[in-house]
Amino acid sequence: MKFRVGLVQMSCSADPNENMARAEARVREAAARGAQIVCLPELFRSQYFCREEDAALFDLAEPVPGPSTELFGRIARELGVVIIASLFERRAAGLYHNTAAVIDADGELLGIYRKMHIPDDPLYFEKFYFTPGDLGFRNFDTRFGRIGILVCWDQWYPEAARLTALGGASILFYPTAIGWHPSEKAEFGVAQHDAWRTIQRSHAIANGIYVAAINRTGFEGPRDRGLEFWGASFAADPFGRVLAEASHAGEEVLIVECDPRHLEEVRRNWPFLRDRRIDAYTPITSRFLDR
Repeated sequence: MKFRVGLVQMSCSADPNENMARAEARVREAAARGAQIVCLPELFRSQYFCREEDAALFDLAEPVPGPSTELFGRIARELGVVIIASLFERRAAGLYHNTAAVIDADGELLGIYRKMHIPDDPLYFEKFYFTPGDLGFRNFDTRFGRIGILVCWDQWYPEAARLTALGGASILFYPTAIGWHPSEKAEFGVAQHDAWRTIQRSHAIANGIYVAAINRTGFEGPRDRGLEFWGASFAADPFGRVLAEASHAGEEVLIVECDPRHLEEVRRNWPFLRDRRIDAYTPITSRFLDR
């Protein structure tokens, strides 16, 4: 059956309560416009704190289940929608994850995905905060369809998209927080955004699956050491065609209809899954093929 997804592109303030209120308003807007599965951006409860290494920022974390999943559970149940919420999970003292929670339309926590690939780049110091995920690449059977979730840095890895798609999902969601370094934007900005857009379209094509990338927008941090999040959230169909795309600046809610029958049509004509040589792929588990 067809289903409609809502992609919430939003800016984030330093106040978690304000961000939660904004996220709730956007979820309600998406539902009012017909969305049945609504996805929020990565770590939307705060500004992107991984721009610096500060142990005090661990205070932003919360348990899962916890306050955010309880609130969104009530909203999901009221509206009859599925909500994907990207959270800073406190699993135990000194053990934290970048976690996406899936709340089904009955308000129950259906499950979680813990981000598997953790970056460590200038202004993206995530290895300081997050332990790599230990749940593998997962699918979730929601009221409206089977979905897969990966998070931000995961989006550059074809192995992650392939393994999640092999689980039977109709769509891959990528809650995201990605932007430009001010000093790099003039020279590399267009190419960086194009690479980000292209890699996710390629996952859609290679796997014959819908893909949705949900980014934040706005500038965060000091003018000389901050990040300009480039927005441009979008969804692509299993043929790689962009179905809807937000602007670089400003908050938007995109509504996109997905038809699982379209996966069948595309995969019949481009049978990549049929022609995979699984007998020859053992070396892919090596870090590098030394000569």
